[in-house]
Amino acid sequence: MLAYNRRRFLAAAGTSATLFGFRGLQSDSTAAVLPAKAAGSDSLPMQLYKSLSDEQRARVCLPVDHPRRHYVSNWWYIHPEYRIPATFNGEQQELIQKIFDSLHSEEYLEDVKTQVRIDQYGQLKNAPAAGFFGTPDDDDFEFLYTGHHVTRRCNAHTDRGQGFGGAPIFYGHYPHSEENMRDNFNEASDHPGNPYWYQGRIFNQFVQGLTTEQQSQGLVSAEPRSEDPAEVIAKSDSGRGLACASLSTDQKQLFLDTMKRMLAMFRADDVAATMQTIESRGLVDQLRVSWFAGRYDIGADRVWDTWQIESPEMVWYFRGQPHIHCYFHLKK
Repeated sequence: MLAYNRRRFLAAAGTSATLFGFRGLQSDSTAAVLPAKAAGSDSLPMQLYKSLSDEQRARVCLPVDHPRRHYVSNWWYIHPEYRIPATFNGEQQELIQKIFDSLHSEEYLEDVKTQVRIDQYGQLKNAPAAGFFGTPDDDDFEFLYTGHHVTRRCNAHTDRGQGFGGAPIFYGHYPHSEENMRDNFNEASDHPGNPYWYQGRIFNQFVQGLTTEQQSQGLVSAEPRSEDPAEVIAKSDSGRGLACASLSTDQKQLFLDTMKRMLAMFRADDVAATMQTIESRGLVDQLRVSWFAGRYDIGADRVWDTWQIESPEMVWYFRGQPHIHCYFHLKK
């Protein structure tokens, strides 16, 4: 396997393969050439799917109901043996980049791409993996992108966001080199360099808008949920934390606005679809929100670094200690 140092890896960020940094390492034996002009009616994911050779499809396409569709972890690969640089040709890699870019808002896109790039540590062994669940004959035909601190997904039939398809997504970051990570795994209380701490700031603004009694109800002494993949997106009414049904009408609207603002890193259509689902189902009255003190309050400054929003239909878990990991899952 070729070795890539960090300087060379970051230099590759200027290429069209920004997220991978390993152009030219793909296997020509499996690469199908992307058509020079794809049909205008095809979505970006559909263009990618149509460009795949039979061999590529056998490697990266899974049945629509495959169990891995609902798996999520902070560092995993849908196809660990078929990473993007070695599986897709240059044109396909550019198309995957376009798909990934399209899933994010313009305001946050560059920060997100930098996060994905840094978290590969300049090593081919950490390059992301992508694939599909189902075929164009399935209504739930899905494109998936996975890697270190990144899980993104979208319906492959359209470039218009429809939410996250009832399956979990993940985002997180440790904004330092692999060498620094070995020496110090913990972020400071202001999470310098972490593009996702903006959500923590917005969440804390919501907490500050609550009464003293409500803030006391939301602060729990128990440990937050486990990050074990089988448990981290488990949905239930735990009975702990602040019951959102007890909020005033104005506070419920503040909570809805808070969630919408925290989703701002994603494309507007996905945000709108997600918020519509939450509101149309009346999920606010089901949700409980809690935040955690002790070692989970970095610097003991009462700016809450770890929090969760949960109900039998939804989990949003933001863990800021030792660095940011975030899981979001809204049932379809």
